[in-house]
Amino acid sequence: MQVSTENSALPLIVLQPIQHRNQYWIAITAPLLQNINNLLRQLPAIKFSKTHKCWLVPLSRENYKTVYHQLIAFAQLDTGAMKKWFTENSAATNIKPVAELFVEKEKPINKNQTIIKAAAEPLNNNTEALLPSTLNSALMRDMLQLLQLKSYSESTQRTYIGEMAQFLQHIKKQPAESFTVQRLKDYLQYCYATLKLTENTIHSRMNAMKFYYEQVLKREHFFWEIPRPKKRTILPKVISEEKIIKALFGIENIKHKTILVTAYSAGLRVSEVVSLQVTDIDSDRMQIAIRGAKGKKDRMATLSLFALQLLREYVTQYKPKIYLFEGQYKDKHYSSRSAQTIFNNAIIGLNLPKSISFHSLRHSYATHLLENGTDIKYIQDLLGHSDIKTTLRYTHVSIKALAKIESPLDKIMRKK
Repeated sequence: MQVSTENSALPLIVLQPIQHRNQYWIAITAPLLQNINNLLRQLPAIKFSKTHKCWLVPLSRENYKTVYHQLIAFAQLDTGAMKKWFTENSAATNIKPVAELFVEKEKPINKNQTIIKAAAEPLNNNTEALLPSTLNSALMRDMLQLLQLKSYSESTQRTYIGEMAQFLQHIKKQPAESFTVQRLKDYLQYCYATLKLTENTIHSRMNAMKFYYEQVLKREHFFWEIPRPKKRTILPKVISEEKIIKALFGIENIKHKTILVTAYSAGLRVSEVVSLQVTDIDSDRMQIAIRGAKGKKDRMATLSLFALQLLREYVTQYKPKIYLFEGQYKDKHYSSRSAQTIFNNAIIGLNLPKSISFHSLRHSYATHLLENGTDIKYIQDLLGHSDIKTTLRYTHVSIKALAKIESPLDKIMRKK
């Protein structure tokens, strides 16, 4: 205990840091004396907490100095806990409430910016657009370096660097390295309660932050105390067989038609179908080799007889060399964005929800297989799912399974 005066005749007042209702405070525990209460009431932004049974002032160095000078002549001050706190949080010259600290709204990172390049070159103009200052620029460089050394996919690198950029925009000039577990909880609560970020976005940001604090800074189990929000169960978006046929046969361009037919007939992701090489098509075994798919996993998909016929017509006309679907340049594959545009144009006039995307072809493939009696385990292997729970989602959208269930109301009315 550190007391500021040796005069034992003066009352003892204890000053210590405390967290209350998502904010840091200076807790002032004082005896119930009229002159002391009058002094305390003169302090700015002070209030009494019935929960902690003490006076509270927002925690900052400036407020601490004000409290100290207001009381030092009238009481013995135990300031040991406060001095220890400021020593351990030396970078935080003024600790503000969460609501004041994270005042900026979520600023979407421009997808056209090369975030990876900006992180690799932390002093260039692109980085200045991503970060509020160069204080945390080394963070981005170290994080990207470790992501690449661990051979994370480019997609994951972009996601992690982008999410960390959002985090750094919010914390402004505070060094991310100085954040405690409790401070990260404050920030994530702010993301959910104030920014209204979705559960999936918060999970993604937590993954990026967890990688930085545990992998880059080597703070083992740093995120163990931070709970994750429960994810919503989102059912796959499925297109009926009739509308799939209308969409595919309404395309006149053979290259565009072949891309969509190949994707649907084998249940491929958009990144998988555009990355196919000519040698991946095995017409003898009627299989398609999917290499380096999500999770860096290879798998074999079935080759449809109709898709094979269409592929032969397409190859005869376009004569691809390396990639099955070449882009603007022969050594580059067709872009995922262009494939999505083809899909969007193909479903015009089919009265489908706006949430339908290219990936819905893969969902539809799996659901239609299930409705046609294919075993769920085979579907799991064809889709390349590691967990059977992911594949079981399609049982919730299968029309044939649901059609067998009769509403109790219909049963009652039939009897009447």
